[in-house]
Amino acid sequence: MSSRADLAIVVPVLNEIETLPLLLEHLRHWQQRGVEVLLVDGGSRDHTAETARALDFRVLDAARGRATQMNSGARACTANNLLFLHADTRLPDGADQAVLAALANLPHAWGRFDVQIEGRSRMLPLIARLMNLRSRLSGIATGDQALFMSRELFERVGGFPEQPLMEDIEISKRLKSVVAPICLRQTVITSGRRWDSRGSWRTILLMWQLRWAYWRGTPAQQLAERYR
Repeated sequence: MSSRADLAIVVPVLNEIETLPLLLEHLRHWQQRGVEVLLVDGGSRDHTAETARALDFRVLDAARGRATQMNSGARACTANNLLFLHADTRLPDGADQAVLAALANLPHAWGRFDVQIEGRSRMLPLIARLMNLRSRLSGIATGDQALFMSRELFERVGGFPEQPLMEDIEISKRLKSVVAPICLRQTVITSGRRWDSRGSWRTILLMWQLRWAYWRGTPAQQLAERYR
């Protein structure tokens, strides 16, 4: 790997020991392609951080909170382009090339992938299609879609807002105020465990209620308590 990679993948983790082997196998692939990979642990108690370090992954300790962890990871990376990956999301083949091509020679650019949701519920393919359509029409992306951006733009908007929920919605709004997102058709695959465990319709209703309340000005802290 060169001393300075073109792309960094930042992965916030918290108590991921059960799924960690598959995550690290996925991340090893990108390491071998020359991508800077950094896991940011928010205080795991199940040896997530120790296990990843033992397998020669770079792990940064940070205060708990996805936004805080991702901001800390971005500051610790050296690459000029950043991709923020949830621990239960997998990138498609050639994702690094697709991102770098999208951001090439654009100091202020950002985007996301289309998403596919894996799980038991028959509703998940429809949910994913609606997520992709809504994102394309609104210019607002979710963290499940693997947000990517130039470091210069990330710093210009102040990074992720330090809030416990809707940090992806808020940074999308800030980024969108500068430039429209690049919507890649390649799909990331994310886990549908939230919909499977809570029920598809119940989860859809909850997420729309939370987004509506957030748009109306309800503090993210209050929404996070309802989300748990």
